[in-house]
Amino acid sequence: MDDEKTPPTAPGKTTADTGATPAAPAETGAEPDRATPTGAEATAPAKRRGGWDRTTRNAALVAALVALPVTVAVAGFTFNSLSSDEPAATPSPSETVQALGPKATTPVQMAAEPLAERPATVCRALLAKLPSTVRELPQRPVTAGPEQNAAYGDPALTVSCGVPEPAIPATDTVWVVEQVCWHASEQSDVTVLTTVDREAAVRVTVPKRYEQPLQWVSPISEAIVASILTAGPVPSGCRS
Repeated sequence: MDDEKTPPTAPGKTTADTGATPAAPAETGAEPDRATPTGAEATAPAKRRGGWDRTTRNAALVAALVALPVTVAVAGFTFNSLSSDEPAATPSPSETVQALGPKATTPVQMAAEPLAERPATVCRALLAKLPSTVRELPQRPVTAGPEQNAAYGDPALTVSCGVPEPAIPATDTVWVVEQVCWHASEQSDVTVLTTVDREAAVRVTVPKRYEQPLQWVSPISEAIVASILTAGPVPSGCRS
């Protein structure tokens, strides 16, 4: 049996049959050949040499510092080139309103009904609180009752204070905008919005040219809350 044993292959050599690298000698005290890694060392990645690592890192750092400004410059040039070819942005709502036509300065024709003392006082307070513009529509002079009437833009959006409150069915739709309850009535060329929860009723006419009429009464509602008290009874929809 001893005669059939195959003698061990020398360290660092491979067998002709398998091509595999054998394990290191098992003799105690024997030091493996440092030129040929054995066992786990043969499969582990080789350690980098300190001098070579520092040189490589320094070279990479210099290359990165040089390349960064060039990359930024190229990116900026590309962005500017693409931006110049892009179509113009969609006009904002303010630009759309301004494009409706030239700013009119002529007085807007409005009627002024005589008011009792209390409504007249309340309406003067409202007119003092109204904004100088309503969504970029500038305020315009009126032909009568500047203490109770106001107008904005062209075509004119009008505000009238102290008007008769509309009689509406209890089930009719009302809209609460900025704590003010409005009833809407559609006409051929305007939407008429009238308050139904204030001691002095306020009527706003919004030309059909201006879309979403409830948005146009938002700044007017704020002035109403600051100047005109609520009064009942009011439609149930105003309280929901």
